[in-house]
Amino acid sequence: MSRRIPCGYTSGMHGFDTAAETSIARYEAGAALVRQACAGLSDSDLNTRIAPGTWSIQEIVVHLLDSDLIATHRMRRIAAEHLPLLVSYDENAFIANLPSDRMDFATALELFEVHRRYTAQWLRTLPPEAFSREGIHTQRGKITLGQIVDLYASHVDHHLKFVDGKRAALRAR
Repeated sequence: MSRRIPCGYTSGMHGFDTAAETSIARYEAGAALVRQACAGLSDSDLNTRIAPGTWSIQEIVVHLLDSDLIATHRMRRIAAEHLPLLVSYDENAFIANLPSDRMDFATALELFEVHRRYTAQWLRTLPPEAFSREGIHTQRGKITLGQIVDLYASHVDHHLKFVDGKRAALRAR
């Protein structure tokens, strides 16, 4: 027998919720996709902005890391607190004012991978009903833990489209 809880998560009486596990697995797998998308690029390629006002591939990867660190904090607060306030941040200010081009790319990528693996591990320790817990995001309004996991599982896919486009533009040069 199973019961339906908000956000499309169905928890069974035995074992971990399969919908939550699917989202967690997608989230965790995103790190390998980023590594694969960046394989073989030189430092120059990683730090080239294809057009004014765009981010370099390295800036995208550092953004993914920054964003994941913030997202995990939000996830943990939702799991632990009652309706926590989740403050937004200005991703463009992070790129403009925190010089990611001076960061070691390999370290940033490794930290992204380890962080995703760690986050997936602790998410798997939660009971299925934790994924219906809510927080209040300053831009999105009420959001559940399950929705945030789904959002960040898709976040990599969103940015990999840009990485693929940048790789194609670099080859065309």
